[in-house]
Amino acid sequence: MDFDLSEEQRLLKDSIDGLLKSFYDFEARKKYRAEKGGYSKTIWGKFAEQGLLGLPFSEDDGGFGAGPIETMIVMQALGRNLVIEPYLDTVVLGGGFLRRGSSEQRAAHLPGIIDGSKTLAFAQLERDSRYDLGDVTTSAKRSGSGYVLNGEKFVAGHGDTAATVIVTARTAGGQRDAKGVGVFLVPANAKGVDIRGYETQDGSRAADIKLANVEVGADAVIGYAEDGLPIVNQVVDDARIALCAEAVGAMEEAVNISVEYIKERKQFGVAIGSFQALQHRAADIFTALETARSMSYLASMASNFTDLDERAKTVAAAKVQIGRSARYVGQSGVHLHGGVGVTMEYRIGHYFKRLTMIDHQFGDADFHLARIAATGGIIR
Repeated sequence: MDFDLSEEQRLLKDSIDGLLKSFYDFEARKKYRAEKGGYSKTIWGKFAEQGLLGLPFSEDDGGFGAGPIETMIVMQALGRNLVIEPYLDTVVLGGGFLRRGSSEQRAAHLPGIIDGSKTLAFAQLERDSRYDLGDVTTSAKRSGSGYVLNGEKFVAGHGDTAATVIVTARTAGGQRDAKGVGVFLVPANAKGVDIRGYETQDGSRAADIKLANVEVGADAVIGYAEDGLPIVNQVVDDARIALCAEAVGAMEEAVNISVEYIKERKQFGVAIGSFQALQHRAADIFTALETARSMSYLASMASNFTDLDERAKTVAAAKVQIGRSARYVGQSGVHLHGGVGVTMEYRIGHYFKRLTMIDHQFGDADFHLARIAATGGIIR
């Protein structure tokens, strides 16, 4: 197959690579983490200026109508530079829900996303739900023409800076029933919304969110209030595809850092990279990277599959391989650096943390392997 980028895709890659090279080195990232909200509003504004925030939205909605390959290019660049800005949460997740919402919802929210003035968060995880998207106890009870939401959500990415939180809540059925899950747009400043933000292990931000008698109108519902889980599954699969691409970018840089280190680090008067055992390890992590890259390409192409079951199985297979490769590359990178690899001063430890978090976001390798096994698929 031809994996060469088109001219427009090469221009996109050069554009974001150039931006991040100019403004996003390791020291700059430390400063951005210390800013209010945990990321740089200036960098976010530059993303908007270059059109990155409007990339996946249709031209009718003010975007550029780009596809999954363009998203893959952006996410790889974000991974290479350990970007902490809320692109996944706002553009991929938030934008993914809005693209499947009503024209009124798109008109109300997309302009702010595209110009960089508005960010979103997805609040799905609950205390006992783990990776099950349909395990929802947060309730949405009818009240007049609208709904009243009650419940608690955890680890909502960049939930403490989002203007709007996208919440899954149960309108009917039992805790794990596929039917009866709705998706709601909730203003972060609505009465009854309590948000507690904190820094995550990989240097990003998340929040725990309590909803106490939060009132929303009927226009807050994305899709059908009684059958929103199919939309959730599709959008989260889009996020998994994006995370696979981000992991490939992070692994690329982790491999480069590790190889450069063993070329320069000397022991017994010679560079440790001259030892055959370390050369073999370097070759192994490169192989793991390239295997992950191939699966990321497959996942990005699967985004356009019309067979949703095949799409889901392909994305799950990619997440399995990405998780395995990410763990091996991250651990090996730290191993090749020795003890200093886990210190805050060395970049490799930060890449290892992000790769570990990516493995666990929306299901780790073991979870997705079980999903494939349940469908009769085989991973060798």
